[in-house]
Amino acid sequence: MISVLLIGMGKFGRTLGENLLDMGDEVMIVDKNEDVINSLASKYTNALIANCMHVENLRSMDIPSFDTCVVAIGEDFQSSLEITSNLKDLGAKRVISRATTEIQRKFLMRVGADEVIYPDKDIAEKLAVRLNSDNIINFIDLDAEYSIFEIALPKKWRDKKLVDLNPRGKYGMNILTVKKTSGEVIYTLDANYVFEEGDQLVVFGNTARILEFTNKQS
Repeated sequence: MISVLLIGMGKFGRTLGENLLDMGDEVMIVDKNEDVINSLASKYTNALIANCMHVENLRSMDIPSFDTCVVAIGEDFQSSLEITSNLKDLGAKRVISRATTEIQRKFLMRVGADEVIYPDKDIAEKLAVRLNSDNIINFIDLDAEYSIFEIALPKKWRDKKLVDLNPRGKYGMNILTVKKTSGEVIYTLDANYVFEEGDQLVVFGNTARILEFTNKQS
């Protein structure tokens, strides 16, 4: 469980807040719109109507006490930029800010954001990858070269042993877990594990190599 200060309760902020609550986190929400806060306040640990452009309002929130501060404002970049900078000046441990363009991302990093999320770009990239391979269910970029993918079992792998397929040696692909159609998750695979129809694989490896592999299975 972590403590999160979530500033900006538009569509993105609300979705993020709901997911954090589902994970059991302590979330304080802030927005300058009174109607928005009043409609959401009962769900959260704390809720505050405040204009975070005023540094005194931020100072009253005890910024260093939060594990993470998220600036989820997408429409007013000037506000996002100033709030990000002020949060760092007030001792925020970690600031994650939202950008809508690459230029915004660069400026937010310059004023101190520890991480900048780019929801529209991330969604577009993931959709492009999925559209190019029917076998890819989901994926997470870890850095510029490596990712974790959830993929459907290649047809040629059915009824084959892991040791015989040798995915690490042939494709540079490490199989982390297998999800069975029954819902069971196998976290540790024996070398003699036999793949079955319906298996979904969670794999780690070089992004380009895995994409090349999945495209060949389509």
